[in-house]
Amino acid sequence: MTSLVDFPLLVFALSLAVLWYSAQGGVLTRKRMRPLEETERRDFDVVLAATLTLLGLIIGFGFSMVVSRYDQRKNYEAEEANAIGTEYVRADLLPAAEAARVRDGLKNYVDQRVLFYESHDPRQLGQVALRTTQLQTDLWSIVQTTAARQSTPTVALAVAGMNDVLNSQGYTQAAWWNRLPFAAWCLVLVIAIVCNFLVGYTSHRRSKGLLLVMPLAVSTAFFLIADIDSPRHGLIHIAPQNLISLSQSLRAQ
Repeated sequence: MTSLVDFPLLVFALSLAVLWYSAQGGVLTRKRMRPLEETERRDFDVVLAATLTLLGLIIGFGFSMVVSRYDQRKNYEAEEANAIGTEYVRADLLPAAEAARVRDGLKNYVDQRVLFYESHDPRQLGQVALRTTQLQTDLWSIVQTTAARQSTPTVALAVAGMNDVLNSQGYTQAAWWNRLPFAAWCLVLVIAIVCNFLVGYTSHRRSKGLLLVMPLAVSTAFFLIADIDSPRHGLIHIAPQNLISLSQSLRAQ
């Protein structure tokens, strides 16, 4: 299910088919059973209205969850750019040789972080992750060695800045892994199937075309939720504008 929701268009197509057949299943069930009496129809309408309301609430809840996760990923991108830029300035607090190595490493590091956001190739992403880890190790080794040799408040400030750089990358990665839970997808899908079945069961013979409205609307909502929840696929992506701007600024210096 996790790999499926990584492709919003596939989510739209499959959910539309499943919900459409659910509505048709309701129509077939109605034809095989006796028609609802007037008193039964009133009770049935109450059940249908309550189920549709629950579906709307669940979809709204899911949309709220993915939007908050999207905002979190976007905020961490800005925080990561700020942490790298701050550490680049604090490199002046280190000895000249170490400061030059830290600046060169940070320039390469920010380029790898831009690739993390822009790349969609799993093989390239693996190389980016490997290169990012190597750069983190090298940068931390520089400031750690310097701090062990010169335990001064200014060097400690540079070490703290490097710690913020490493932590910001970890927070970003955690935010990208934080997706809509599988149980939430299952719950909203089951409720949508039940709703479309009930709509089909209460439909009239001349309203076959209207049965497509409900599956289409719900499938569109599923598509939007899956698109926002998927960081690398779909139409809505997080552009690393802050990191790109930082990279250009550092290269210009």
